[in-house]
Amino acid sequence: MTATIPTKQTWRRDQRTDGGAGRRLAARGAIVLSFVVALEIVIMISPFALFFYAVFNPVLLALDRSPATRWLTAFFLPHMVISPDPALSAIRVLGSVAFIVGAVVFLACAVQVYAGKLLRTGPATRGLYAVIRHPQYVALAVSGFGLAILWPRFLTLVLLAVMLFLYYLLARDEERRMLARFGDGYRVFMARTGMFFPRLPWNRAPLPESPRPLDTFRGLAILAALLVISVGAGFVARAYTVRHLPVGSVGPVDVITITPEDLKAAREVLSDVLNDPAVAARLGTARDHGGRVLAYFVPIDYTMQGMIADTGEEWKLFARHTTVRMITDYVLHPVAHLAEGHGHPGAVGHGAAMHESPALKRRIIFVDVSAHGRTLESPADDFAMDVTRRPLFFVDVHLHTKEVLAVRDTPSGSGWGTVPTPVF
Repeated sequence: MTATIPTKQTWRRDQRTDGGAGRRLAARGAIVLSFVVALEIVIMISPFALFFYAVFNPVLLALDRSPATRWLTAFFLPHMVISPDPALSAIRVLGSVAFIVGAVVFLACAVQVYAGKLLRTGPATRGLYAVIRHPQYVALAVSGFGLAILWPRFLTLVLLAVMLFLYYLLARDEERRMLARFGDGYRVFMARTGMFFPRLPWNRAPLPESPRPLDTFRGLAILAALLVISVGAGFVARAYTVRHLPVGSVGPVDVITITPEDLKAAREVLSDVLNDPAVAARLGTARDHGGRVLAYFVPIDYTMQGMIADTGEEWKLFARHTTVRMITDYVLHPVAHLAEGHGHPGAVGHGAAMHESPALKRRIIFVDVSAHGRTLESPADDFAMDVTRRPLFFVDVHLHTKEVLAVRDTPSGSGWGTVPTPVF
């Protein structure tokens, strides 16, 4: 047996191949990381939440400490409340639709591609591939967009922009490899299809050459444009959200409700609750630092109250072991879980049973809101990204009799400890 000594040209070709494979692996790893961060909404209500946040929460806290990066941990769309604005409601439904449709299309295309590999039928050119060359990447982008709405943290938007850029790089790399392998046959396919969007019938391209490597300047410009568009849209959505929250004021306290219909009742009930001696004593020094007090007026059995404050072990959703049911309900019924306790499902009559119905009880969670170096002037300031929030206590009250049923102090942080959670 004689050993083959590689020539310089062979070595350089192998080096390029290994480098390309390494870049593809790194890009796909970054995409997986993007989806893991976007799927925080699933992980945080699963039994694995404590392990996940042992790694991820130090990153969130590091971002949260710096004024330059704190916005990354903030949320830009309603997550815990039902907005009275129809546009925001439509966006929430769009998130569920995009996530489901993107996932289904991705799986369908994956079956087609891998079936082609097993049967050795060549590159996929039928179905959606007859219209665009990379429907799997488009499907993942649509699904990622849906996830960004379902879990609307700014960090998710940034990673979505990075993920879209990586998809573009991977698509270019795949097309170079397909041209090298299938030659003119793949060129004809490229001429009649679009890369990510369908080609217009009258806009047939000439047979393309192999895509040239993307230069650094153009690559950075594309990435910067994606970041500006996605993050800019997030800031616009957040400003619009804050203007359309169901928020009011009762004396020295601002109040936000889970449903718009509850705002009138919140004003009526809160005015009496503030006169309760135990409540008045706890609020006595809350506004001495130029901050404000925000009261969350929620059903007593509101599923997501643990995100506002640590109101008890039963509201730490990761301990419930019902992750699949909860996330399925969240995706398929976008606002149903938010309205829990607002109907009368268990009340079939009046009297004692009706009086004890959870539907007739509300929990008011008081949160101290302050900002270093400035005074908060209006209820909208309660939701600024530079404020510090500190849960104080909660009050259980009967909706009709306005009787205070319980007053309890809360630990600092939410049911997830120091993890930055949604504020609306």
